[in-house]
Amino acid sequence: MKRTILILVGLGVICTIGIPVDGYQDTPLKPNGYHVHDEFEPRPTVITPGKTDDMPPSDAIVLFDGSNMDQWEHINPKRKADWQVADGLLASVDKAGYIQTKQKFGSMQFHIEWSTPSEVKGSSQGRGNSGVFLMGTYEIQVLDSYNNDTYPDGQASAVYGQKKPDVNASRGPGQWQSYDIIFHRPIFKAEGSNEVVKPGTVTVLHNGVLVQDHWVIEGVTNHKQLAKYRYHPDAMPIQLQDHGNPVHFRNIWVRPLPD
Repeated sequence: MKRTILILVGLGVICTIGIPVDGYQDTPLKPNGYHVHDEFEPRPTVITPGKTDDMPPSDAIVLFDGSNMDQWEHINPKRKADWQVADGLLASVDKAGYIQTKQKFGSMQFHIEWSTPSEVKGSSQGRGNSGVFLMGTYEIQVLDSYNNDTYPDGQASAVYGQKKPDVNASRGPGQWQSYDIIFHRPIFKAEGSNEVVKPGTVTVLHNGVLVQDHWVIEGVTNHKQLAKYRYHPDAMPIQLQDHGNPVHFRNIWVRPLPD
């Protein structure tokens, strides 16, 4: 197969030629309707990655860059989101309540970094406890799980109450930790129906270590209850939990994904 291209000099077209192209039209069709090695298959969108692997790429929505809480609000519309912003960090405040993003998201790639106090106080669930609630519904636990025993499905990077992490990849108190989360939302049978035709899934890397590998979420995360799905819209805010323990956050960003 040949394709006609234009040869440009400065601003003027001087000639056209046909040249061989590196692709095929006589190969089997893939499920997406394009041939294997099809030259006409649309190319991926070009984005600029972050300067380091933890920094937001050019197509990310930055939810916290260290300067303000403009992307966040209290889950109670009558209350102010009065978590603290200082020294480029976002800190949970006891009795301040949960906060959530003003924007709503469904399937996503989500990055967040967090640290618990270097001075250890408390034990089990009372030590550096917070949480990331995807769609305000499905919790990935935040906890100081370094030399801190607790029930496995409630330790750091667990899908709370459902699935313990494959390994404990926690760093020590006061050290910065990261979550990179790939989440695909559940698909409900119909509006208002609690029946799912496709359950949600989550993949979690804790400090770069795979700890949840495309886990099929069983439903809403709960305390001391089995999970069940409960209908919700296709997009909802991301929430961060105030559990009465001081926890700091930084470098929070999200990339919406197709379902």
